[in-house]
Amino acid sequence: MLRFARNDILYMTFPSILFALLVASFYGLLYHLIRNGGFWRLVLYLVLSMAGFAMGHFIGLWRGWVFVPLGSLNIGMSSVGSLIILVIGDWLSRIEANPESKV
Repeated sequence: MLRFARNDILYMTFPSILFALLVASFYGLLYHLIRNGGFWRLVLYLVLSMAGFAMGHFIGLWRGWVFVPLGSLNIGMSSVGSLIILVIGDWLSRIEANPESKV
């Protein structure tokens, strides 16, 4: 269900911020479990997931899109943002440079 933002979703409390970090970390850990990789890849996925989660939440607030609200946290849009940033970041991190020049 997509609807416009309410006034009570504009203000995040400290517990909702902690819960958002917990959910974003879970998404990063789950993505790492699915895609595999070393320690630095895990750190990359955690950072990408948290950045995407925050971006999804703020874009949802900016555009007025509320999808699966949980208190003051817009879980639906945050999850979509996290997933999009994780996939794009993983794709960009796996691109290898060509070591020799053809010029």
